[in-house]
Amino acid sequence: MAWPSHEGLWGSDLAGLRREFTELCRAISGERIEILVLDEAGRTQAAGALEGLDVGFHRLSFGDIWVRDTAPIFLSGRPGRTSTVRFSFNGWGGKYLLDGDRDLAERMAGLIGGAHYVVDMVFEGGAIDVDGNGLAIVPRSCLLARERNPGLDEKAAARSLSGAFGVSELLWLDGMLAGDHTDGHVDTLARFVPGGRVLVSSAAEKGDANEVVLQAVSRRIRRWCRELDQPLDVVEVPVPGKVVDEEGQSLPASYLNFYVSNGAVVVPVFGSPYDNAAVDAIASCFSDRDTVGLDATHLLRGGGAFHCITMQEPATA
Repeated sequence: MAWPSHEGLWGSDLAGLRREFTELCRAISGERIEILVLDEAGRTQAAGALEGLDVGFHRLSFGDIWVRDTAPIFLSGRPGRTSTVRFSFNGWGGKYLLDGDRDLAERMAGLIGGAHYVVDMVFEGGAIDVDGNGLAIVPRSCLLARERNPGLDEKAAARSLSGAFGVSELLWLDGMLAGDHTDGHVDTLARFVPGGRVLVSSAAEKGDANEVVLQAVSRRIRRWCRELDQPLDVVEVPVPGKVVDEEGQSLPASYLNFYVSNGAVVVPVFGSPYDNAAVDAIASCFSDRDTVGLDATHLLRGGGAFHCITMQEPATA
């Protein structure tokens, strides 16, 4: 994770953002948390906010807190071995090119050590979800966009992802939530969960701005899940409904942007009438963990939530 530090980016939301960041860290206090800080002032702030937690600090420049997309991706492998893979990052198709983000994965990989692999393709961690058994969901609208990978076709992209992650079966999705500057990251649309299930965002109200997109996504996923050699069940989770910024623009609010830790599942909530139903639906898929809903309204104003600001690292013991 990266300690929220850029007042120029967050303005009056920075204090609330730090509160949400801190509450997330305390909710996952059963695991070690490695945090990037810009300088000693940031380290002092973070250490004070996270006092009593098992935290390691690393002074490393970064553009913003979205390490799901800017950090290297950890790979599961043999016990005692750390390995990572990194792709190119171009600010979500050139939308937000912040100093320190483009080469963050490379610098972090050097800090982490272990085996490291490089894939010559623009890609972000929020654009893939895997089940750990060879299945993956990726957004066509993100990965194959000309602003990221001009000339890249579906087959070549699939080969790259297969080589990087060992996946054998890809589901390509189209469409995105209103206001989503990532061009359809899958962590707002669908997530694999234990028990052979896939969570899918669904519109709970007629006339929801995302109703048509989510219906199409649901149909695509249901068909794919039925056709698999080992079919998967689909569980629908409502989206929060209309959530807007101070200018009335739609924000890409989704309960599926949750983080799974060793002992807890932390679900972003937004003061919506659907918060409790969504948390309960997700909790039903994680009987071995506590599922909690935490406010993520300030994070959402930056375009993401808890999954976006975390990158899980497999234990090496």
